[in-house]
Formats: sequence, structure tokens, C-alpha cells
Amino acid sequence: MKRPTKFVKPLTDEHRQQLKEIMRSSVPQRKRMRAHAILLSERHYSIDQIADIYQVDRDRVSQWLDWWEQYNFDGLDDDPCSGRPTKLNEDEQKQAIEIVIKEPRSIKQGLKHISEIIGKTISCDTLKNLLKASDYLWKRLRRSLRSLRDEEQFRAAEAQLTQLRAQSLMADSKLDLWYYDEAGFTLQPCVPYAWQLVGQTLELASSHGPRQNVLGFFNLHNEFHSFAFEGSIDTQTVIQCFDLFSKQKKKPAIVVIDNAPIHTSDEFEQQIEIWEEQDLYIKFLPPYCPELNLIEILWRKIKYEWLPLDAYQDFKAMTESLFDVIRGIGSKYRIIFA
Repeated sequence: MKRPTKFVKPLTDEHRQQLKEIMRSSVPQRKRMRAHAILLSERHYSIDQIADIYQVDRDRVSQWLDWWEQYNFDGLDDDPCSGRPTKLNEDEQKQAIEIVIKEPRSIKQGLKHISEIIGKTISCDTLKNLLKASDYLWKRLRRSLRSLRDEEQFRAAEAQLTQLRAQSLMADSKLDLWYYDEAGFTLQPCVPYAWQLVGQTLELASSHGPRQNVLGFFNLHNEFHSFAFEGSIDTQTVIQCFDLFSKQKKKPAIVVIDNAPIHTSDEFEQQIEIWEEQDLYIKFLPPYCPELNLIEILWRKIKYEWLPLDAYQDFKAMTESLFDVIRGIGSKYRIIFA
């Protein structure tokens, strides 16, 4: 039997380390294979052994070793593929993107307008690849009231809350910052994205029924005080919850709250001075600034991630799952605030 004699020359420590880093990186698989082959060859693995490991022809392995000896690290890369020339030049590609984002909901309509304006027809896949290469993603639109708010008031409130957050997170802080809001849960689920097999559609049970309301106080330490009610919530209900919370708090507290009518009624405002005597202070947000109330993140997490998909079979199952999640907030379920 002929003894294998073709091996790469001994590697330097630097080259050996670089090859190992390439193997652990996210570069194309073929480049990682070639880097590993060089390392194996230096350890006197024969060409046949390497070919058997990667299930390739021995001539290909021999070529990998030749490329390494001739080109070093450049020999690990594939040669550029010529491919079919693009139909759109660089300026036309930019114009095509501008055409599509004027009406971003329809690829077909974009293709039609590109054909009419630029005078060239491209495929749906070509347009999608062009958009992805320009950092565009196909994702759900979001409703927003941002255009209705006073931007100056928003920035001022944001800066003030940032200071309060930093102060409340200090180890020796003498105050706590809480976020308050109400949320409703029904048998009409929020529809999340999920991995599904091609040709398969996961379906969520959905029906009309009663509403489970939750009133909650949430802070940056993932502490959560909640009150659950069925039916409508009025100012008196909110006041009672604030009274109970005021007795439960461990130190002076600032509560961030939005401008819903039940929070700005005369009856609610009359209680503010009483709560301040109990070291409970109310911080109203400017109108149309829901993103400043961090409890909104908690409600989204519960509705879109933490409630299991089988929670919507009936109202009893939904409320039991909801209360299981609520009991786990702070331990099993946590939000990391940067």
C-alpha cells in the first residue's frame, strides 16, 4: 500500500489560530471545510481520510491543499461567480426602491410601476432580493398616535423619566418608580408570528365572550401588583386600587399614568393630595405618549409571548393561564431593562 506523502507544510501558531477561528465563524460552509482540511493535513491526515470525512472526491481535497500552498488564506475562498448580469443598473435599482416604498404594501403593484416608469420587467424574487440588500424587511405595520402628540412635551417627559429611572435603580434609592395601566384580555387573541411548516397554517381559537380586565402596577425590578375585574372599569375602581397599592408599597413611590378620562376625572384628582400625604405621587404622561409607560411592554409580552396558544379554548382556560402568568411575573417571567 502506497504511503500518503502529500501534506501541507507546518503551520505557524498564528495561521493555526486563524484557521480555527474561521472554522468557528459564520463564513460559508465550504470555506470552513477547507480551513479544517488544512488543519487535518498538518496533523498528517491523508487526502483519502479527509475526503472520507467530508464525503468529497480525493482530487478536490488535493486541490484544496494546492490552493493553500499557492494562495494561503485567499485559497480558502470560492472564485467569484459570473452569474447572469442584473437587469437594472445601480441608478435603476435605487429608482426601483423609491417606487416600491411609495406604496410598500404590494410587491405586484411595485413591479407594475417599475415596468411602466423604468421600462424594464424584473421578477418578484429579484425585487425582494433588491429590497433585502438595501436593509428593507417585510414586517407588520404598527398603529401609532405619534403624529398627534406634542414632540417638545414628549422629549421633556422622556428626559425626566430617564432621570427618575436612574434614581430609582440606585441601591440606596429612597423612592420607587412604578408604571400603572389597565389591560383587557378576551377570547379574541393577539395574533403573533410563529414558525409553521410550508403548507400548514396554525390556527388560534377565537370567539366573543366576557372580558378579563387587569389593573397593574409594575416597576423596573419586575415587581407587579395587580387587580383583576370582569366588566367595565370606572374611576372609583381605579381609586380603590390606588388606595390598596398605597398600603402595600414599601417606600415612597412615583406612579406613571396616562391621561385616560378615568384618570383625569375630578373624583380622581381630588384623591391626589391624599395620596401625596401617603408618599404616593402621580406623574401624568403627555397625551399620545404610550411608549413612555413601560407597563405597555409587560402587556405585550403577556399577550404575544407568555400566554400559551391553547389558552383561548374558553374563558376559564384563558383566565387560568393569565393568572398563572401573572403569578410568575418577577420569577418565571421577567423583562430586562437596559
